Amino acid sequence: MKNVVVVGSQWGDEGKGKIVDWLSDQADVVIRFQGGHNAGHTLVIDGVTYKLRLLPSGIVRKNKISIIGNGVVVDPWALLEEIEEISSKGVDVSVDNFIISESATLILPFHREMDEIREDAAGKSKIGTTRRGIGPAYEDKVGRRSIRIMDLRSERNLDHRLETVLSHHNAIRKGLGKKIYKKDQLKKELLKIAPEILKFSQPVWLRIDEYKRQGKKILFEGAQGILLDVDHGTYPFVTSSNTVASSAATGTGCGPNSINYVLGITKAYTTRVGEGPFPTELKDETGELLGSRGKEFGTVTSRKRRCGWFDGVLVRQTIKISGIDGIALTKLDVLDGLDEIKMCVEYDLDGKKMDYLPAAVEDQLKIKPIYKTFPGWKEPTNGIKNIEALPENAKKYIYALEDFIGSKVSSISTSPEREDTILLENPFEV
Repeated sequence: MKNVVVVGSQWGDEGKGKIVDWLSDQADVVIRFQGGHNAGHTLVIDGVTYKLRLLPSGIVRKNKISIIGNGVVVDPWALLEEIEEISSKGVDVSVDNFIISESATLILPFHREMDEIREDAAGKSKIGTTRRGIGPAYEDKVGRRSIRIMDLRSERNLDHRLETVLSHHNAIRKGLGKKIYKKDQLKKELLKIAPEILKFSQPVWLRIDEYKRQGKKILFEGAQGILLDVDHGTYPFVTSSNTVASSAATGTGCGPNSINYVLGITKAYTTRVGEGPFPTELKDETGELLGSRGKEFGTVTSRKRRCGWFDGVLVRQTIKISGIDGIALTKLDVLDGLDEIKMCVEYDLDGKKMDYLPAAVEDQLKIKPIYKTFPGWKEPTNGIKNIEALPENAKKYIYALEDFIGSKVSSISTSPEREDTILLENPFEV
């Protein structure tokens, strides 16, 4: 049986929801392995819209097991709210189909506040976070002072762990002139919800090993995009976790040999939310057109996305970094009707040609894109399900893109509808 990892090959928002939903229909187990409730998927099934933030996409389908891995940071109140919201739409969330790793780190109220304090104080240097406490929670995890799911089992242990983490946070809060956090009230609130969280808690690494031996198909569901990876992205304008495919192994507790196919979700143009470098950004009518046609607003924050031409240099780089086997090309129909379409094939940095994104942010902000121009197509691609039925110029653009990035196109999405997909290769069957 094939196990598939889905990652975004750009800055996120590539249209993973539709592709993950299609793959989760075939999978037996769907696992989130990094991030938190700062990235969302919108799924439309039988006319019902589901907006997921923490819950894996498999939760909306019957007879699937959905898992939140140890690599995810979990806001317990946000999780319970999401479970309640999705249950009200007729979705069953129970101990039979939903598991949380006992090792997952909790996002607590002071994490959210610290996120807001830092962003507000940063001014022009702000990262553009979602202000949900993701970064501060990961900092505590690495600093070995975080509260984990398992810590909710014992009041005595929770008391000790809270004392440790609050001694750190309250020192910072005091220095910033902020009110210090009271341990007893927070402990009381956590103990109140503990039974609702703990009933889903299990050793995820052990469950995955069982599912592998049973021959179940496992789908590892990434959040955000590779260019937001804390090691490989446009640092410091990145998220606080590793978004590359190899993180699926560490974020769940299975070996890298558990991964058989890496699918990179790739938009036919480029978008970015928040601050940071964006070499192909279009601050003109074309950029506005791409944004309005593509409905480029964030699922979680509703923030308007920045839009630009497809950056082949960046995608080629993320394909190498993440070991992508094939890409799912999304939102091709958004390019319909344009007179010409551009693809970045090289950078110019102070007169020097570069075929990769430099690591220093000051260089990333200075580089200028060098484009190859393609003729557009006037016929609509919306709803086409066969590659031969695409306009000739659309096919030329796709083949040129495929050749430049060095990875095959495994599917092409021609509308937000799940059925409107040209399938060239099924990752579960390769």
